[in-house]
Amino acid sequence: MSHAETLPERESMEFDVVIVGAGPAGLAAAIRLKQLDPELTVVVLEKGGEVGAHVLSGNVLDPSALDTLLPEWREEETPIRTKVTDDRFYLYGEQGSIRLPNMLMPGLMGNHGNYIVSLGLVCKWLAEKAEALGVEIYPGFAATEILYDDANAVIGVATGDMGITREGEPGAAFARGMALLGKYVMIGEGVRGSLAKQLIRAYGLDEGREPQKFGLGIKELWEIAPEKSKPGRVEHSFGWPLGSGTGGGSFLYHLENNQVYVGFVVHLNYKNPYLSPFEEFQRFKTHPDVAELLAGGKRIAYGARAITEGGWQSVPKLVFPGGALIGCSAGFVNVPRIKGAHNAMTSGMLAAEAAAEAIAAGRAHDRLSAYDDAWRGSAIGRDLKPVRNVKPLWSKYGTLLGIALGGLDMWTNSLFGFSFFGTRKHGKPDHACLEPAAKHTPITYAKPDGVLTFDKVSSVYLSNTNHEEDQPVHLQVKDPALQHSSEYAVYAGLSQRYCPAGVYEWVVGEDGKEAYVINGQNCVHCKTCDIKDPNQNINWVPPQGGEGPVYQVM
Repeated sequence: MSHAETLPERESMEFDVVIVGAGPAGLAAAIRLKQLDPELTVVVLEKGGEVGAHVLSGNVLDPSALDTLLPEWREEETPIRTKVTDDRFYLYGEQGSIRLPNMLMPGLMGNHGNYIVSLGLVCKWLAEKAEALGVEIYPGFAATEILYDDANAVIGVATGDMGITREGEPGAAFARGMALLGKYVMIGEGVRGSLAKQLIRAYGLDEGREPQKFGLGIKELWEIAPEKSKPGRVEHSFGWPLGSGTGGGSFLYHLENNQVYVGFVVHLNYKNPYLSPFEEFQRFKTHPDVAELLAGGKRIAYGARAITEGGWQSVPKLVFPGGALIGCSAGFVNVPRIKGAHNAMTSGMLAAEAAAEAIAAGRAHDRLSAYDDAWRGSAIGRDLKPVRNVKPLWSKYGTLLGIALGGLDMWTNSLFGFSFFGTRKHGKPDHACLEPAAKHTPITYAKPDGVLTFDKVSSVYLSNTNHEEDQPVHLQVKDPALQHSSEYAVYAGLSQRYCPAGVYEWVVGEDGKEAYVINGQNCVHCKTCDIKDPNQNINWVPPQGGEGPVYQVM
């Protein structure tokens, strides 16, 4: 008999709406529900130890959704203070850069009126707003299981058991998870969430859609010399160090207090298994423009996170019996703008409005079709449709030609409401874009200098990541033999390179055999392994609640 059969029954709590994830989407949904009907009971589960602990984003915030949700926010004390005052675009070469005239950029790419923020701090502020309205928020509780009724409708979620040992048995500190039941469940876990992935598969929500596409965003917070600080300046670049066949780009966002966000995004449809997004980011910082900015400065934080890039044609069906996908669980990021928080908040509000209407009509556990029907005609659709071809054009034609064609397409969409390209397809999912190592030459990356460039170990340290070691590994390799015969033998052990936290290693033992080592305690929950493994042989699931990175101002 397995230990699962001998565990006590879970205690349960009932609510009108259960929300998984205290990000922009989940908190906007919670606030909107209470605005519409203060009597509704609403709970938000957050796997991070505190709200904002697992939130990582650029972030230049488009305040349009916030203006709708909390119209008076500008008159209050908030963490949204640094208004964009200078907006720049660059093409990087190895030894220099070319600034692209702003007049060449489609109007939708402009950032004036937006704000440079810590999205984690914004979420903490939104959580205070939600709690003031009566929303219950439980940080440190990871939702690990979907609960269904006999009709296969979602009726709630269960939080993970705590104190399970590495062998899978209840330990001395064992505590049973809770069942949180709701008339509707909203899944706002963020990119590649474990529950969202299950629901998309169980209900075929991605049928008739293009494969979701992803990028890996890596970010550092630096304190720079006061004379170099330009609060409100936003810089985006593309080009070096990535070759034309590898998509991606950078951002430099100047905040208050001599701080600057330094970020780099690599599209995860890259072909070369020897490429390391982390090392490409370190190379980027050696560009003369960036190195001069950071000279004399100090790195004070690090993090990494996958972002959705499929856009308009990759958004799955958003509803299932008993609930809805919201935010990045659905994939509402605008790739050329590198923005998604505003669309995430709008999706939360749309889902909340559909749920409140359904509950008022006496409904429960059915499909919130009004939400799924509304998003393409909403502000989300108006944001995503004009840029729908940027990613597939970039992927097909490379950086220079692809971006030029994408820019043309954005102009025609913005000015005339049509595209010469129609709606292009993405083609293969990212993991299927890899080519065998035999087709490529290994890339030699310079050793870190500890001043401008760094290794993964010191970087993970700055993310404040922590996991209890005596628990089941939350990075599940389904078939170890396949991992060796394919991921190692064919793709040269690429997980050692795509992971930005040093989780995966191939180690040769004294017997001459290769062993796969998983340093799960290093995991910053970026989900890249779940996305990029060539055989989809790694399944990311939440560790015990509260564990993982603890981002302060990211």
